Amino acid sequence: MKIFNTLTRSKEEFDPIEPGKVRMYVCGPTVYNFIHIGNARPMIVFDTVRRYFEYRGYEVNYVSNFTDVDDKIIKKAIEEGSTSEQVAARFIDECKKDMEALNVRPATTHPMATNEISGMIEMISTLIEKDHAYAAEDGTVYFSVKSDPDYGKLSHKNIDDLEGGHRDIKVTGEEGKRDYLDFVLWKPKKEGEPYWESPWCDGRPGWHIECSVMAKKYLGDEIDIHAGGEDLIFPHHENEIAQSEGANGVQFSRYWMHNGFLNIDNKKMSKSLGNFFTVREISEKYDLQVLRFFMLSAHYRSPLNFSADLMESARNSLDRILTCAGQLRDIAASGRTEGLDGAKYEGDVLADTSGFVTKYEEAMDDDFNTADAISSIFEFVRFANQHANELSSDQAGALYDRLKTLSDVLGVILERQEEELDFDIDALIAERQQAKKEKNFARADEIRDELLEKGIRLKDTREGVKWERV
Repeated sequence: MKIFNTLTRSKEEFDPIEPGKVRMYVCGPTVYNFIHIGNARPMIVFDTVRRYFEYRGYEVNYVSNFTDVDDKIIKKAIEEGSTSEQVAARFIDECKKDMEALNVRPATTHPMATNEISGMIEMISTLIEKDHAYAAEDGTVYFSVKSDPDYGKLSHKNIDDLEGGHRDIKVTGEEGKRDYLDFVLWKPKKEGEPYWESPWCDGRPGWHIECSVMAKKYLGDEIDIHAGGEDLIFPHHENEIAQSEGANGVQFSRYWMHNGFLNIDNKKMSKSLGNFFTVREISEKYDLQVLRFFMLSAHYRSPLNFSADLMESARNSLDRILTCAGQLRDIAASGRTEGLDGAKYEGDVLADTSGFVTKYEEAMDDDFNTADAISSIFEFVRFANQHANELSSDQAGALYDRLKTLSDVLGVILERQEEELDFDIDALIAERQQAKKEKNFARADEIRDELLEKGIRLKDTREGVKWERV
């Protein structure tokens, strides 16, 4: 299995610290509002990575945090007249609802920053003792970037270049800094903000330190994979490396994985451009399984463009898989011992579809190429559709189980997610059947057209009337 490592900018064979086990940390959201579809991409991508590791037999310890103390959370609380704790708790709950709807499995551990303050203070103290950090007169603690000779190795940025365009420290109000590049580990409290006691001042942690502490606590000093969005490479992940390796004295993460940016209609997602969408807003128009399928239709490192046309295409593509799965389920439940009209599939369906599984695994082994893995699933679907009339119940059941296994890795649910409808589909189908028996074909056609207008297409088959969404 090969993974593209941002640190080395190359694909590397995966070699875990402990055979058969994966220690994986994924940066989670700052919970001040509903998650947006940009947040959803790493959630979906790295949930799929986790699922594939488990498919391959690994035991995965998957940690993803919630940042529950932050300037944006504090601002939201002030606007609402509530507290930071109330804002964070509410949007953690809402985030979990969206994750469930996206079929993103809960992490092994979902730590929250405010529960890990003591660990942050301990790591900051260690960094000061090792001359990687210092406290200013006002109690702000800074990490000394130049104390780390390898700083910039993840983002491949040169310290001299970073310093070239700096602003005067006095202008930025950070007179306590020794160097422009130094970043905050601990900051003094402000009026009305949450704070904790520390050896330096009453205050709260900087953003970067929380992930270093939580990864260490729940996974160890050295981890296998650290992942997140491409926007986190610098400065967040670069700073995490400096902190963790400065404090622990060992390599922080063997592999760094980053998903590409998500654009909206070929433009960067931005509230000012009016193209900012939350997952909850998208769920009003689409089943979120469509959003998940869309996110996996491109390689995770590639930029991905979101548009209504592309979402419709994803919905139609997903529908092909779901329709095939439904047909296989129906045949498996029919109890038939051979195909229709005496037709019979003479081969071994599992042996004859093993090539599709091999292609699927080769794609996923090559840096989790879900786009090519989905292509192999469509080859499987074509095979199943071509031979549907020849299959016995047992053969159809075996194909369905195989399709379900491959789909589960992608987090695709094969059972259609029923939407709330303002009419009873089954009742209308029954009325149409009765109308046909009574030779009232005008009414039967009227019902068919009515259902089609509502997105329901009927299919008269030898096994009865089936319906599907269009």
